[in-house]
Amino acid sequence: MAAHPEGTPCWADAMFSDLEGAKSFYGDVLGWTFGEASSEYGNYTQAYSDGKAVAAVVPPMPGQEGQSAWCLYLASPDVEATAAKIRDNGGEVLMEPMQVGDFGSMLLARDPSGVVFGVWQAGVHEGFEAIGVPGAYAWAEIFTREPEKSDTFFPAVFPYGAKQMQDPGNPGMDFRLFDLGDRPLLGRMKMTAEDFPPEIPSYVNVYFAVDNCDDAVAKATKLGGILRFGPMDTPFGRFAALSDPQGASFSVIDLSTTEGEMPTTTDVA
Repeated sequence: MAAHPEGTPCWADAMFSDLEGAKSFYGDVLGWTFGEASSEYGNYTQAYSDGKAVAAVVPPMPGQEGQSAWCLYLASPDVEATAAKIRDNGGEVLMEPMQVGDFGSMLLARDPSGVVFGVWQAGVHEGFEAIGVPGAYAWAEIFTREPEKSDTFFPAVFPYGAKQMQDPGNPGMDFRLFDLGDRPLLGRMKMTAEDFPPEIPSYVNVYFAVDNCDDAVAKATKLGGILRFGPMDTPFGRFAALSDPQGASFSVIDLSTTEGEMPTTTDVA
């Protein structure tokens, strides 16, 4: 499996103060199993779906305790060069490029609108071993209150094209797709005051695929998760937005259950 093209979402992880609680929750909701904690790397623990690596969980570093959040990593052939592009385009490097053994190199950054994301330069760990199947990563969207900043930043740092989506049923929606060629990679949604209380910062929402959206929601809420939106049928799948018991936002989507016409898109110069 070759390393992912530059800008491709290639990995996701999250810090949890209660690591065992997180493993229990996601094990039940997404069917994950977990490898051995790597004490050399802060008890970083990989999650597996059907034997394939799909994500990771880790306890917070001292002083990093706080609300849990999923972090999406975008592929780079050179994290040092990407760090320079991030700074040159108004972003902030939160964690300087760092080699992680022979697994690869990483950095953490924040775009000018406040969206935190990671960058991964693959070594022996190339990222997701499965995508778009139940239990695995399926999609991600940048949720931002200042879309014009994200719209300028991400295509300047990564080789993205952009398309604006039109939905006749929701004319007030401001949604953009970032793509490589004809392959959509990331969505960008404007956060509105009506839908997002001011205390919710800009973030990346990660979608995990499931066999049945409603069953996953029922399991999650029974285990202390909070349903934020949905379940809702769309042309892309039936999905719901949730928060886990430790506050990390994520979505589940059944990609096999689709309904409605695909919205139209317009290329953005």
